[in-house]
Amino acid sequence: MKIAKKETSKDPVKKRKSTARKSTAKETKKTAAKKTTAKKATTKKTTTKKTATKKTTAKKATTKKTTTKKTADKKTTAKKATKKTTTKKTADKKTTAKKATKKTTTKKTATKKTTAKKATTKKTKDIHPTVNIGTAGHVDEGKSTLVQAMTGVFPDSHSEEVKRGITIRLGYADADIYECPVCEEPDKWSVEKVCPHCGEKTEMNRRVLFVDAPGHEILMQVMLSGAAIMDGVILVIGANKSVPQPQTREHLAAITALGINKVIIVQNKVELVDPEQVRINALQITEFLKGTIAEGAPIIPMSAIHGINLDLLLSAIQNFIPNPERDEEAPLRMFAARSFDINRPGTEPMMMRGGVFGGSIKSGRIEVGDKVLIQPGLKKKSGKQIDRIPIETEIVSIRVGATTDSDYATPGGLVAIQTTIDPSMTRSDNLSGCIITDPKNPLDVVTDIKLKYTLFDKVVGSDNDVKVKPIASKEALLLTIGTAPMTGVVTKLGKGIAEMKLSGQVAIDPEIKIAISRRVQKRWRLIGYGELVE
Repeated sequence: MKIAKKETSKDPVKKRKSTARKSTAKETKKTAAKKTTAKKATTKKTTTKKTATKKTTAKKATTKKTTTKKTADKKTTAKKATKKTTTKKTADKKTTAKKATKKTTTKKTATKKTTAKKATTKKTKDIHPTVNIGTAGHVDEGKSTLVQAMTGVFPDSHSEEVKRGITIRLGYADADIYECPVCEEPDKWSVEKVCPHCGEKTEMNRRVLFVDAPGHEILMQVMLSGAAIMDGVILVIGANKSVPQPQTREHLAAITALGINKVIIVQNKVELVDPEQVRINALQITEFLKGTIAEGAPIIPMSAIHGINLDLLLSAIQNFIPNPERDEEAPLRMFAARSFDINRPGTEPMMMRGGVFGGSIKSGRIEVGDKVLIQPGLKKKSGKQIDRIPIETEIVSIRVGATTDSDYATPGGLVAIQTTIDPSMTRSDNLSGCIITDPKNPLDVVTDIKLKYTLFDKVVGSDNDVKVKPIASKEALLLTIGTAPMTGVVTKLGKGIAEMKLSGQVAIDPEIKIAISRRVQKRWRLIGYGELVE
């Protein structure tokens, strides 16, 4: 076994063949391993590539999807924005259309209102006050409250009047008096469009103007100026005071001096006393009026603050103070009781409005655009002397009564005219007391007058009974000529005749009566009246 083995191992051919087979098998194995590795690498590479491709595809798909989604979102957003914009535009169009419709409707409504207002204005232009009724009486007897009860307007509007609670300047207010076709006297009269008694619609009878005069003793000249434009008077007497009070006597004397004989007595404030006191007070009033211009005048018991017996007062006004006869064809004579500037502080120069005069037309007629003459005119101081310069101006606008704008004005009621005069000239009643006339038919402007006078027995307005002394030569007296107060010195005396030198120029209406006051106890007291003598 040992020898045979040696021989086998020593055979070189077999050994080489075996080695070659082994080497070939090894190489084949290596080749197969390489192929397997290459195949694996290829497979791996292919798998990786496929994976990469898949990833890329997935990524692309994801990107595409994302892009598509973003695009879709953008489209949706754009669509929404477009829709929103369209909706907004549509809404804006609708809103604009709605606003336009509303504006058109508002404009149409405004036009209708304006047309209605114009129609109303046109309709009320012919409704002018036909009579001027003044209030008179002692201070704090309820004159302004009475005016408010009839007109709805409290005439004391000046700041100082509100602060002090008394009338200082002349106040004005209109009242429309209505008549019920169903009710009888005195219930048929009211200031309402519907009858307060039966509810029937009333008919307007006439429009009256009330002139509210102050009652304080220091304001007597204001009362006298107002009385110059009064056609009738309501004398107010308080039921809670003894009769007469000082200014009650003085005011009755004033309306006597100026020849006003249409008088109604209002016994006011009856709510403050018992019925017996009302009766006693009424007897005192009757006794006081005996022998005066107001004897036999109706006495109306009232509570002005509560409107009690207002129908009785309106009935008395209708029956005892008729419309006076007026002459529109006569020369123009308008007495200016007030003059003022209606421009507010800070008004631009181009927006300034001309000076305004307030008063009453006694005769004649005026229209917008008319030329008028203000007499005696503007004051001009030359040394110690004050001259007056007549002013010719044009009427720009007219207001009749308290609220009615008009193209014309006739006698009766309060008239306010706006002119082309510089408003600084008319400010603060600077031209009150003037007479507005026709430039073609002016009045005489004088500094000397001749009076036929009548004196009262006693000085009125004083707490004490003071007998009136005869007028003396060179005595200074205060004259109220129309609406113009003017001092004068007596230069010559005759039997009931006095010639006087005035302190300034004044326009004279021959038909006017003049109130005469004298300085008594440091105040001007009414002592008589006079008429002009040629």
